Amino acid sequence: YLRRGDHRGIELKSFSGTSGPEGGFAVPQEIDALIGRTLKDISPIRSIATVVQTGSAGYRKLVTDGGTPSGWVSETAARPETDTPNFNEIAPPAGELYANPAASQAMLDDAVFDVEVWLSDEIAREFARSEGAAFVNGSGVNQPLGFLNSIVTDEPDDARDFSSLQYVASGSSGSFAGSDGEDALVDLVHALKPAYRQGASFVMNSSTLARIRKFKTADGAFLWQSSLAQGQPGTLLGYPVVEAEDMPDIAADSLSIAFGNFRAGYLIAERSATSILRDPFTNKPFVHFYATKRVGGQVMNSEAIKLMQFSAS
Repeated sequence: YLRRGDHRGIELKSFSGTSGPEGGFAVPQEIDALIGRTLKDISPIRSIATVVQTGSAGYRKLVTDGGTPSGWVSETAARPETDTPNFNEIAPPAGELYANPAASQAMLDDAVFDVEVWLSDEIAREFARSEGAAFVNGSGVNQPLGFLNSIVTDEPDDARDFSSLQYVASGSSGSFAGSDGEDALVDLVHALKPAYRQGASFVMNSSTLARIRKFKTADGAFLWQSSLAQGQPGTLLGYPVVEAEDMPDIAADSLSIAFGNFRAGYLIAERSATSILRDPFTNKPFVHFYATKRVGGQVMNSEAIKLMQFSAS
């Protein structure tokens, strides 16, 4: 090639080239990494949940509950059999997330136009908006099952089914109970087992947070504590708050506040690569970049997440 400029028999690897009869090509590693970083900044649930990369469409995870009981015996006493932990299989419902941005051929031909920045930004925005909403409110049909769409009950951990989440009532329908709204937040925190509180955080939208930031203690101090360090979030009852705009506003029987260790409680399973199909033929003179990514999600440990329901009981 260097001597004669002959392209025949040479495999081309470039953004405009193809790699296979389907006309698709893999995202270069630099672009894929940039998309991942942007997703983490935009989608708050992704930043606090457990994310696993899978190499196939299906993913299964075993979770035990109940532990292995033990007992005390004398030196010569018989050792009766103890109970065995129960295994639960987690299979996060998945769907194919896609984006289909387009650019004119003239724009692509312009040497000033940076295709890499444009493509990563457009795909990241669309993927973040869609998956962020699904991790909270997803139906589980061709998309992740959001934690707010799990079965909810007021039963404690030792009496509740493995797949259901416990809620704590706020004490009043569509509101906090009187002037002691902070009491319900304290109950919510302590409904979570101590083992999960380390690394736990509140999740709510901006409207709910604005209301809580106005709470004051009896001596006039704000319940919300602003951070004194740059880049560190403020805290509520000593725990950070993650603002997720897909959480519902406060209303009758709404599940507007979540508290828990989402690293232990919610699982996101995704394919390790984003695939892109370059389509310059369907809608000339525009070139479409059809991007797909398979993402699944489901509550992994129902003991690690608690919800606040704005109801009297």
